[in-house]
Amino acid sequence: KRDEQVFLETWHGTPLKRLAFDMEDNFSAAPGYKKQIYGLTRKWDYLVSANAFSTERFRSCFMYNGKMLEYGYPRNDILHRPDREELAASIRKKLNIPADKKTILYAPTWRDDEFYEAGQYKFTLKLDLPKMKAALGDEYVILLRTHYYIADRLDVTGMEGFAYNLSKYDDIADIYLISDICVTDYSSVFFDYANLKRPMLFYTYDIDKYRDMLRGFYFDMESTVPGPLLYTTEEVISAIKDIDAVSARFAQRYDEFYERFCGWEDGHASENIVKEVILGQKN
Repeated sequence: KRDEQVFLETWHGTPLKRLAFDMEDNFSAAPGYKKQIYGLTRKWDYLVSANAFSTERFRSCFMYNGKMLEYGYPRNDILHRPDREELAASIRKKLNIPADKKTILYAPTWRDDEFYEAGQYKFTLKLDLPKMKAALGDEYVILLRTHYYIADRLDVTGMEGFAYNLSKYDDIADIYLISDICVTDYSSVFFDYANLKRPMLFYTYDIDKYRDMLRGFYFDMESTVPGPLLYTTEEVISAIKDIDAVSARFAQRYDEFYERFCGWEDGHASENIVKEVILGQKN
């Protein structure tokens, strides 16, 4: 970074998984990962935070003592647009999603130990798509969005018309807007999707391994996330069929989760950051 440059780090999600210097080990990162992170974070002049929880974690995991911009994420402004329903309709049309079907977003994260070599990841879809189609296909389609590390590893042959692989679509926020239900696991997706206050299910078939052996979490999922933890495709199907009752059961926890993690998000993060960083106006 040159002396006259300003480095604004927007980051990309509230952390559930331990990051950088908060990690005890790392299965897949390149050699010198923590050293690289430390060198990079010394260049940051500003770091965007979506909530007080993130501010505290970022201070620790990045060893960052610089300026925090506590306005929420600019990438989530679209989720608070007053015309988001009209926008969603245009996105569905662009992606050829059937207008008469409800949509399930499945957005799993990558696994640190599933790699061919450093930086080259593999992924096996554990959600049984044929079972999902047989049970839900009359009412739903499924939108698949994997982490970009594994976007090329997904095969949906034979699932045309039911499963749509949107892993390479540019902006996941567009996919949030057209999704009626989100199924995810340990991805930061669920913090962002919560801005819409729509139902979420957590397909955490390997939680013991992921939490205890691979990464470690910053909080207890079982008592915090705004939806049930599920371990089989059958449980996912059952929860979707009974989604209204599931949502009612988790309504209070969802409200608490929203207040804790989405309370700063109001659709004006981009505006507020531009005012402070570019125009020098303290909000």
